[in-house]
Amino acid sequence: MSAFHAPTDDILFSLRHVAGAGRLPDWDDELAGEILGHFATFAEARIAPLDPSGDAEGCRLEEGRVKMPRGFPDLYRELAEQGWQGLAAPEEYGGQGLGGAILAAVSEVFTGANHSLQMVTSLAPGAIALLRRFATEAQKAAFIPPLADGRWLSTMALTEPGAGSDLSAIRTRAVRDGDRWRIEGEKIFISGGDHDMSESILHLVLARTGEASEGVKGLSLFACPMDLPDGRRNRVSVTRIEEKLGLHASPTCQLAFDGAEGELVGEEGGGLRVMFAMMNHARLDVALQGVAHAARAADLARRYAAERNQGRDAAGQPVTIDRHPDVARMIDTCDALALGGRALCHITLVAQELGTDPDFVAFMTPVAKYFCTEAGIRAADLAIQVMGGYGYLREYGAEQNWRDARICAVYEGTNGIHARTTATRSLAMNGGAGARAFAEFLRASGPAMVPAAEIWEAEAHRLTEANADPATAAHEFMEQTCELAYRAAWARILQAAEAAPDAARLQRLGALVSGETARPR
Repeated sequence: MSAFHAPTDDILFSLRHVAGAGRLPDWDDELAGEILGHFATFAEARIAPLDPSGDAEGCRLEEGRVKMPRGFPDLYRELAEQGWQGLAAPEEYGGQGLGGAILAAVSEVFTGANHSLQMVTSLAPGAIALLRRFATEAQKAAFIPPLADGRWLSTMALTEPGAGSDLSAIRTRAVRDGDRWRIEGEKIFISGGDHDMSESILHLVLARTGEASEGVKGLSLFACPMDLPDGRRNRVSVTRIEEKLGLHASPTCQLAFDGAEGELVGEEGGGLRVMFAMMNHARLDVALQGVAHAARAADLARRYAAERNQGRDAAGQPVTIDRHPDVARMIDTCDALALGGRALCHITLVAQELGTDPDFVAFMTPVAKYFCTEAGIRAADLAIQVMGGYGYLREYGAEQNWRDARICAVYEGTNGIHARTTATRSLAMNGGAGARAFAEFLRASGPAMVPAAEIWEAEAHRLTEANADPATAAHEFMEQTCELAYRAAWARILQAAEAAPDAARLQRLGALVSGETARPR
């Protein structure tokens, strides 16, 4: 497996000079650089080396419990002891209170180093954010500290055999039992549903408290810890772990809730609203997972091509394949997709942290998720092409990068669903405020984007007309939206290029983007 190299300079350039993280009230530029540098060193030395072995060994189910690959429990203990799980958690609950921008930077490096382990650990920050917003003070005191110090990890238990994208079909039920609730049902595709790394796991479970006819309005959210306060094991069991294309070291579990005890979080019947607080965090994190795979692809392809001799130059001397124009094009495409996708994520994230333009954030979140996950898959595929037969071999890492990247377009809402959402709900929300904010983002990215914004607005208006069927045009509209968002991000990258460590690289990549169709596919 080729060694992992964290793209720290690119991440910091994007946050500082493209997304404007300095506008955040809690941003400390020097501290951000130090923290990311420390984590990158840890990721390169300790986290990444377990990625190929974890992929080869996978997880196993023994006597009803999931066993992680060798080395993963010890590595997780190191991660928790160093405080990485509580990076963005409030200080009053034992965290470091460093904010979402630094967390996002660390999360991208974590994914590039070992997506499987990142997947199991990454739901805890979203769970903390959800609990801070909707939980009672007693629940916050009970649940947030063990999540912040890493003693607990968390899951998001939504999907059921007959209820995936359509959550109105959820059948898992919760019934009152004194001041608690009893949960009965089955959940599938639960990432990190069980493992032997943390002391316990907090399951956040979406269950029906109303009638089936109420659809999503009859759903409530419950905090269901794996272990109860009196030391008993809660009535949650693992019935199987899935065999998957990728993320072999991330246990994807089927869980049975057999009268499990849970506590209502938020209002009864308001479960979907509560859960979306965690899902929106997860969707931007998944977008950055796509970025991480694109950056990894670019690094793998670039380093391989710089060493692989093939063919000769005009003087008859052997040349490395990065000197061949088509190979150089593919490497640069991977690099450009990573840089542009990262900028989109960071622009959205900084706007979310500022809290001044929620309509823009709501519109951009599915766009970033769609574009960046498709970009990660395309770049991973291109890296295999650059490396030829060696890219197809397991030992070089490119094929695992492709396998692990592929799920990103599927989970946290399939990309087709995000396309439909963008062409329907996103255009209509708040009287079109999100669409107007996106058009203004395009215009503000430079004079060249002004005509593009006008064309996009005309298409958006056409889709909102009474006789239009936006669902049938959703894919093409999302592709158009993503292409313009990508070009706008690159316009902003080029405006800040002189602040980058390698301005000439950005100028070359910017010319590539402006000269080709920028769609990830």
